[in-house]
Amino acid sequence: MTLTSMRLPTTVVGSYPVVKGSGIRALMDPLKHAVEVAVADQVSAGIDIISDGQVRADMIRAFTSHLPGIRGSAVVGKVQPARQPITLADTRYALSRHAKVKGILTGPSTLAHGLKIETPFYRNKDELVLDLAQALAVEAGYLQDAGVMLLQIDEPIFSTGAANLTVGREAVSAIAGRLRVPTCIHVCGNLGHVVDDILRTNVAIFDFEFANNPANLEVLSKKDLRGRMIGYGCVDSADPGVESVETIRKRIEAGVDVFSPEAMLIDPDCGLRMRTRDEAFGKLKNMVVAAGLVRAEYTA
Repeated sequence: MTLTSMRLPTTVVGSYPVVKGSGIRALMDPLKHAVEVAVADQVSAGIDIISDGQVRADMIRAFTSHLPGIRGSAVVGKVQPARQPITLADTRYALSRHAKVKGILTGPSTLAHGLKIETPFYRNKDELVLDLAQALAVEAGYLQDAGVMLLQIDEPIFSTGAANLTVGREAVSAIAGRLRVPTCIHVCGNLGHVVDDILRTNVAIFDFEFANNPANLEVLSKKDLRGRMIGYGCVDSADPGVESVETIRKRIEAGVDVFSPEAMLIDPDCGLRMRTRDEAFGKLKNMVVAAGLVRAEYTA
């Protein structure tokens, strides 16, 4: 599977620091400026596949606040699809500024574990996960129709041991199975005890962190990806320091030794929302330069 015409295309996990606007325009939409800044910075840094910046809210509330059946952090009835698209407007803006954009959803298992069940409609979170998947599949369809080139589902809960991974995989497949575009699952953290379960997920791309969790590279080196791609986290999102081009280059080269440049997308470990704008931009810019240097080594 080829996402772009080049080897080692660069992308992002999604979120970016929130830079709020001011003045009359900001009264209408306080976060529109933040979307514009996030998109402009990704384009300026040279990212090949950008996001909308995910600046509207935290990864749980960004979706649950729009879903019927959920009030605050409580599930109070049957969860149903949002009455209107949730991320479509910001994604369309990103598409108006760049040809290659990924749509991003917080996964059903991660959403479920951020909620309390306060209704007899659901006996447990496993039942909730499956209804959340159906709701998110509708949003995924909107993003696909808008023109995203891939759809990323964020499931950080998968590495914690708190989620039922059998149900989690079923829920992700319920979303991916309705799409024509490739689906990616992003899981941060240490994969040692869950990697086999995660690799059974029916998606085209697995996005993991390798900068902050270098042990993941050894874990994955022993696994058969069966033709799927790796989103290769090579920038430490938790570190405020901007890694040098050479540091990132060495991390990418370590990945190429295990996978192949045709099978890798280059990105940070996780979202960059908690970094300053200068830190986030510096990390992305150096990552793009490092990826270009490694790419040149494999271009005839």
